[in-house]
Amino acid sequence: MELSTAPADAVAVVAARLGDAVSGLPPGDGVGVFGGVYLQVTDAVVRRLGEDGYFGSPADVARLDTLFADRFLGALGADAPPACWRPLLDLRLHPGIRPVQFALAGMNSHIEHDLPLSVVDSCRSLDCPPQELEADFHRVNDLLAGVEEQVREELLALPPELDVADPLLHLLDSWSIDAARDAAWASARMLWELRGTPEAYAAAAGALDRSTGMMSRCLLTPLRDARAMREASRQTAVADY
Repeated sequence: MELSTAPADAVAVVAARLGDAVSGLPPGDGVGVFGGVYLQVTDAVVRRLGEDGYFGSPADVARLDTLFADRFLGALGADAPPACWRPLLDLRLHPGIRPVQFALAGMNSHIEHDLPLSVVDSCRSLDCPPQELEADFHRVNDLLAGVEEQVREELLALPPELDVADPLLHLLDSWSIDAARDAAWASARMLWELRGTPEAYAAAAGALDRSTGMMSRCLLTPLRDARAMREASRQTAVADY
């Protein structure tokens, strides 16, 4: 896969495709929430690609970014999407799920499943091992970490009475972008080593798809109804007292 345009321009095309895919979705749609986050990350990559020296190989980063986006966009239009994307697609309009949960579940599916497969696809096209992409792979970590922190601040408005035992805090603390990226890199290296044995590769990729989907479904546990029931129970207890 050869790039016919400058790396920054190639990723700008990716951003436009993402924007088209999520534009017009109703407010609160989980796919739209994650799509907005994904656009922030893609815009950050475009800006960095325009800076001399940030990435060691801008063309390889643009290639990986394009392959990466293709997997998310493909899942949106698939009759049978990968297991990792089904929780978000199935629960995208659930009223009991907060926007920050949609954002993190989408990041989990895209990073822990789509990213390692995209690294392998990119390495196949370049005929190089993942280690040759490792430095730029980890440079993207800083961009993702910054966006994740911003997303949590923008989408998570916690009520003052929330305590440390609240289920929402428990869910949010169970997922880390650094851990997700580390796991994605380990998965990419494992899958690369299995590339010569198609049956083993397919089994490993399938297991990765399913396990990622399980985590995304956990992150999308509906919580608003439970919080309302707890508050009603508290008010009843006070009234009885």
